[in-house]
Order: sequence, then structure tokens, then C-alpha cells
Amino acid sequence: MKNFKIEDLITLLKENDIKRFHFVFNQKDQKIEASHEVLNNIADFINKDTRDFEQHEGMFFQLTHKYDVLQGAFVHRTKRGQAAGGVRFWQYENLEDFLRDGMRLGKGMTHKNAMAGLWWGGGKGVMIHNPKFDKNDKQYREYVYSEYGKFLTRLKGCYVTAEDVGTSVEDMENIYKATRFTTCIPEKIGGSGNPSEPTSRGVLSGMEAALEFIGETLEGKTVAVQGMGHVAEPLIYHLFNKNVGKVIASDINKDVVETVKKRFKDKNFDARVTKKGDNSILFEECDVLAPCAVGAILNDDTIPKIKAKIICGAANNQLEDHDKHDIALAERGIIYVPDFLTNRMGIVNCANEQYGYVNDDDFIERHLTKDWDFSVYKSTLSVLNEAKEAKKSTSIVAIKQATELSMHLHPIFGHRSIEIIDSLVDEKWYE
Repeated sequence: MKNFKIEDLITLLKENDIKRFHFVFNQKDQKIEASHEVLNNIADFINKDTRDFEQHEGMFFQLTHKYDVLQGAFVHRTKRGQAAGGVRFWQYENLEDFLRDGMRLGKGMTHKNAMAGLWWGGGKGVMIHNPKFDKNDKQYREYVYSEYGKFLTRLKGCYVTAEDVGTSVEDMENIYKATRFTTCIPEKIGGSGNPSEPTSRGVLSGMEAALEFIGETLEGKTVAVQGMGHVAEPLIYHLFNKNVGKVIASDINKDVVETVKKRFKDKNFDARVTKKGDNSILFEECDVLAPCAVGAILNDDTIPKIKAKIICGAANNQLEDHDKHDIALAERGIIYVPDFLTNRMGIVNCANEQYGYVNDDDFIERHLTKDWDFSVYKSTLSVLNEAKEAKKSTSIVAIKQATELSMHLHPIFGHRSIEIIDSLVDEKWYE
């Protein structure tokens, strides 16, 4: 699939007049089945994928009529409730990268929602930007996100979307105009708005738990942050409020770097502009490393050069291979805090918007305390302590705990989303 470009798939779809399609897991035969025979080779690839595929209940796709934007919804496990997770607007070089990222992100949301104690399953939206068009063009974005909303309406609620990388609050409003199956909508129409601030506080809680685990605090520490975007900037603010000694940060966007540098001009702050693919920030002499940009940056190439004793950041899917790279970090004595333990606050902030708002909402703030069993702090310490006692990697332990929780059935609706998926298949929703 590495050689199968996105353009090749789009050409194949057009040649066969396919506007929508799916890959759904057949519980009886224990395999993924394609909606169209011409796509069976893709289904075969997914079935053989032992790294990222984990009985995902369904993967649904559509190609927009205008602009040729491929849109997807990856539904992993929905025993706790509807699949919930943000929609990412990104570019992928080939079909395999697209599918792997969607599957990983969907699984990550299952783990994240379960560990947070939310009654939601795991899913993720991914849209592939067409580089022939200007990504910032207002008309282009309005159309693409409106079409995604219509796409979700066709899926009847088995997946509920939210904000993610490449998607703004304004984009969420365009989705909302076409469907009710969304959260993270703007405050002006009853939503919770941008979740970046609470997300940064969750990452901070994870750092404090990891340092507590080794008997230390953030005071005086050096923290390296990869990325300086919506989550990283408030994280840097909170780090200085905790009296860290120094923050080193990098980003590929020159304007973002300049803006953040001005905000912290009176602090011990080293900010740098880097090129895409430059991971040198990961190799800085520091106490804590916070990946807050792209995923899959902890791999064979980077891990041997990391000097930090703790890794705790906001980026999703930081490990390139969960079965290998978490062990590689453990063997080097590096404490890795799995991303889905700490970056939950975005979905926590917006998941239950329909229940209304109160000031200092305990259902949100308790995730940032040190005494609630499902808090970021307590969850992190639980994983670190079990990993130490069992002599296992933190990622393996965290996934085990999350998987156990994800198997709990929703107390009211049970496994309703699987019934929705079955009905979509029976009705041939793609026609």
C-alpha cells in the first residue's frame, strides 16, 4: 500500500463511480469486509495489518463531489457508547499512511475515553487535503466541512466528531450546520469552544505525576517542547507558573515562533524555527520532553538520542510502533507517559456539551485534581506503579487498563453503535 498513492485511489473510485464506501468488521467471520468488490485488496491489507488494526468495527469514507477531498470516519470500539474523537485535516503521501493513522487515532480515542471514565467509544475522523487547492481558502473549507457534516448524518450517529489538528472552531460550525453528531462547536451557538487550554493542563498534570513518581517536582527543571501551537503555548505558560528553570521549544511556523517568543520574552525561553521533519528538539539536554506536534516521532532513529528522563506530551500516537518502541524507551530507563493518559482534556471539555454548563464544572475539573481515581494525575501514577511492579513498559500497562475499561457496556444503551453499523451495511448506506 505504500506504493498506492491517494491520487490512485481517487482515480479508482471515479472509474467505478464510487462516491462512498466502507470496510466493516464481520463479527462472525472475524474479518474486515469491503462494501465494493473492487476494494477487496484494501480489505485484505487491513486484515493482515497486525500493528494498527484491532477489530475496528467500521471504517467509512466518501469522496467529495467538488475538490476531490477523501473523508473518513474510523470507528474502533463502541461498547461504552458512540465513537467520539476529532476530525483531522491532513495530507498523506499514500493510502497506507492514511489508513494506519486513522486506525491508530481511533484506537487512541478508545483508550483515552475509557481512561477518562467517559461513556463514549473510540473513533476518529480524517480528511485528506487536496494540495491542488489553497487550504486556507474560505470557500474551500466551508464546502469540505459542510460535506463532512452531511457524511456524519448518513452514518446515523455511530461516530460523533470534534475538533482536531487542522480543524478550527469555525470549521466545526460548518460541520454543525449539516449534522447534530458533533461536539466542540463555537461558544456562540452553545458549544464549549477551543479545548486547547484544558488539554495543556492535563499534560501538566501528567508531568507532575511522573516527577512525583521519582520524588521530584517541576521547579527548576528544563523542559523541551516540540511544537508551539494551540496546546503547547498555554503549556509553556503553565510550566513557567510552576517555576521551571528553562523551556526550550521549536516549531516549523516562523510566525508562531515569533508570537510565542514575544509572550515569554522575560522568561528563560529558547524558541527556534525548524524545518519539517527536523526532530533535533527531541535530543536536547532536558529533564522532561513534551512532544506536542506530530505523532510517530519516538522510533528507531530518535529514541537512542533522547536525553530526557521523562517524556510527557500532547501529541497523539507518539510511539511509531507500540509493540517495540515503548520497550526501547523502558530499556533506556526513560519514563514514558502514554499520550492518551494526559491529552484527554480536549474530549473531556467538549464530549458532553449537550448537558449544559456550570461554573468550575466538577465533571471537568476533577480530571485535573490529585484525588479522583480517574484523574490524569492518578491514572498516570497507577500506570507507572503497575509498570514498575510488573516490570513491563508503561504503554503496555496503560493499554491493558484502558482496554479493560473499554469493554464495559454503556449503562443505558449497551452496544448500540454496533447495531447502527449493522443497519448501515444492510441498507447499503453508500448508494
